[in-house]
Amino acid sequence: MSAPILAAALALDAMFGEPEALWSRLPHPAVLMGRAVDWADRRFNRGARRQTRGLAVMAGFALAALALGEVITALPLGWLVETVLTAILLAQRSLVQHVAAVAAGLWHSVADGRAAVARIVSRDTAAMDGPAIARSAIESAAENLSDGVVAPAFWYLVLGLPGLLLYKITNTADSMIGYRTPRHEAFGWAAARLDDVLNWIPARLTALLIALPHGVLRDWPAIARDARRHRSPNAGWPEAAMARALDIALAGPRSYDGRLTDFPWVHPEGNRNPGPERIDAAVAVLWRAWRLIFAGVIVLALV
Repeated sequence: MSAPILAAALALDAMFGEPEALWSRLPHPAVLMGRAVDWADRRFNRGARRQTRGLAVMAGFALAALALGEVITALPLGWLVETVLTAILLAQRSLVQHVAAVAAGLWHSVADGRAAVARIVSRDTAAMDGPAIARSAIESAAENLSDGVVAPAFWYLVLGLPGLLLYKITNTADSMIGYRTPRHEAFGWAAARLDDVLNWIPARLTALLIALPHGVLRDWPAIARDARRHRSPNAGWPEAAMARALDIALAGPRSYDGRLTDFPWVHPEGNRNPGPERIDAAVAVLWRAWRLIFAGVIVLALV
């Protein structure tokens, strides 16, 4: 029954997204996951053998996610709870809204564009010019299409609600503790590695979903080449496909915490000075990819 439930969840998420009236009153499941990771970080990320402690924490989170998914699906009317929860844990409409807000801000002024993009990226934004804002928003669109839509849908189809919850807690943990910093390099190692494993297929599938409707599948060798130059084993794939689909250069130098990092360009021969119209084009790419996902799930449901 996974495919029919996923089809309904995809439609619900696309229509309603994240209703502010609801989540201003109740904690979002992703927020609850974040609180759990934060608690574990404060409680166990100390003393000796931090890598072992981090591994044990992630094993506990994984088992808890799988068990919770099984319990929910076994409930009376569990299919209804499962449908709603799956819709909540998908992020298509929310992603589109946040990316489109950057375009709207940048159409108005660079300052408004900076304010909007600062809500969706972790890099320094205070000194960004228009093209840097546009590139940042488009990179975020590509990466979050994989993390927020394709990967959750993929793991739901493979393992049902337990698989979706496993993916979400892992991705949440990676976003909070999966960094190579003095505090988290050892403790967050397990979260980062498990996230890499769970995103391996979805990242490449996302690149395919972007490339296919935009006539750049013939550029797959170049997409693969650029993806392998990315600092992440997975994030480079949707980013490289998006760069080719829009014929723009992405990545390149950017600043984190006041330090300029010289990352290589993705599709370096593309336009390095995109404007807000390219962000709007990226939003259209997101919806085309979503329609392919939805159509594929409908076919699976019918079969």
